[in-house]
Amino acid sequence: MKRDSRLSGVLHVLLHMAERKEPVTSDVLARAMNTNPVVIRRIMSGLRDQGYVRSEKGHGGGWTLACDLATISLCDVYQALGQPSLFAMGNRTEAPGCLVEQAVNAALDRAFDEAEALLFSRLKDVTLAMLSADFQKRLGDRRNRHRLEIAHAS
Repeated sequence: MKRDSRLSGVLHVLLHMAERKEPVTSDVLARAMNTNPVVIRRIMSGLRDQGYVRSEKGHGGGWTLACDLATISLCDVYQALGQPSLFAMGNRTEAPGCLVEQAVNAALDRAFDEAEALLFSRLKDVTLAMLSADFQKRLGDRRNRHRLEIAHAS
């Protein structure tokens, strides 16, 4: 079963956009996500509708961030994507006549609802600024390791 990786991909793209001062075209973003520019425009339009990004047409145009990363949670981005299904699992039938299947569905529905609520809570707690800070730390750590490797090699 194919996973829906749009949230991961869009978060990746948004963080790259945050590192750039100039607009990024749909073509460039599509190559970064290994998809078609039309798919990028469709995804980004949901983010634009929420005020997270803006688009500029013409030469030198493209997509830019429209707000501070600290104001955007992972849940916000998930909702802007149209709230794709979180779980690949589901009930065999939604309105079964069998009492055993009704019991199974009730148990699974409760478990899925609880898991979804927990995931939403966590997604609301993490902002793009937090992801960006983690990236910056990782980048600094990599640079420091590289400097140490060069110093040891000398």
